Amino acid sequence: MGCTTKTLSETEVQKGLRHIIMDGLATQVMSTLTGSVFLVAFALALGASDLVIGLLATIPPLSNVIQIPTIYLVEKLRVRRSITVMAAALSRSFLLLIAFVPFIFPFSVALPLVLVGLVMQSLLASIGGCSWNSWIHDLVPKQNLGRFFSKRMLLSTAVGIPLALAAGFFISWWKTAFPELEIAGYSILFVAGFLAGLMGVLVIKGIPEPQMERHDMPKLQELLKKPFRDGNFKNLIMFLSSWSFAVNLALPFLTVYMLTTLGLDTSTVVVFTVISQASMLAFFRIWGRLSDRFSNKSVMRVSGPLMIGSILLWAASVLFQGTPVIVPMVIAIHVLMGMAQAGVNLASQNIGLKLAPKGEATAYLASSTLFSSLAAGIAPLIGGIVAMYSPQWEYFFLVAFVLGLFSLHRLTKVREEGEVREKVVVMELCHEVRDGCSLSHLREQAHAASAGLSTAVRARRRRRGRGILPLNFLFLRR
Repeated sequence: MGCTTKTLSETEVQKGLRHIIMDGLATQVMSTLTGSVFLVAFALALGASDLVIGLLATIPPLSNVIQIPTIYLVEKLRVRRSITVMAAALSRSFLLLIAFVPFIFPFSVALPLVLVGLVMQSLLASIGGCSWNSWIHDLVPKQNLGRFFSKRMLLSTAVGIPLALAAGFFISWWKTAFPELEIAGYSILFVAGFLAGLMGVLVIKGIPEPQMERHDMPKLQELLKKPFRDGNFKNLIMFLSSWSFAVNLALPFLTVYMLTTLGLDTSTVVVFTVISQASMLAFFRIWGRLSDRFSNKSVMRVSGPLMIGSILLWAASVLFQGTPVIVPMVIAIHVLMGMAQAGVNLASQNIGLKLAPKGEATAYLASSTLFSSLAAGIAPLIGGIVAMYSPQWEYFFLVAFVLGLFSLHRLTKVREEGEVREKVVVMELCHEVRDGCSLSHLREQAHAASAGLSTAVRARRRRRGRGILPLNFLFLRR
């Protein structure tokens, strides 16, 4: 599985960064085919209620509670790559089990067993995620966090967009051609997602691991207390937790809202989702440059209000239900959400990596993930329970908007080097957008993205003789 060295050469670091991006591509394929719209539609085909839909959104974040003992596991064994690879391989194997559950067991118990499979998959993924965060914290240069992860998200989204469209139209065709075998169509997507996940595991094995700093092994209780003794990081945890609760009170139910309240079909919802992803794609690099130039907090102070503003627009969309205005309005909201989510996802991920002190990242990042995940898991669970008695999603969106405003107030208490006023970021954002809209710049960006992917493919082909899966095979499997 490779060696662990105290320090890495520049060549090893660059190799690791390439592999992280490749893993991002494989993970994007897996999550596109087995999550979001397709997971919800799969559950609905199995007879899921609004409460079960809430549980689907609750299971992954609540599973992060297992990161508490994983902190001790990582600090004790100090082999983050081995832990990550083992946990990821086992986690992704449960996707194959989920795919075949409806054909092995009676329909009456298929949905409960799918939920059990998702629980196991999420628990194992959380174990791997804990060691992964600590590992990546020590590998990725801090001065390039924004640009690197924006590139990773950009390329992953570029893969996800056509894949989501293809999968959406495949499901629509399948339901028309084989209406009595609708569930089998979703199972095919889960099998494909499982294969992509295994490719990602092979890529992870090639990432070099810097050796963890040696120190006396503290008690688990002491490890958990450290992040909360750091006043600034404690404020970050409080912000991320309140933010996660606010947005996850609304976002997990958008698919249900569009499918039921607005009466849209699955393929149309997929198209809207792709529009949102295309908007994210356009803004990843912009937010990445701004976060490196200023700070993640500064980016969050601009993208956060855009995000909760789009949630407020969802609440207002019910007023136009059944009118010609609804489709253009939904498109506009998805464009705004994609723009906002690109900044929010990038900033919320990177700010923890940046503020966690070197040598103590495992406990700091696990604590941050744990509490924000608990909030993200409790919110849709509450939403699912309330929806059983009053399924009026527009009220959820209004409450989420108000809680989002409160959360952004909590962000003001977090300190990060390089932060500037929102006005400065907005001006730079407008400048970047204006430059990005020029034809020459668009051609330059397209050429850069193409060159980057081509370089990665050539690099993987050179390694074929070493028994590592070539990247071009990953793209063929898409």
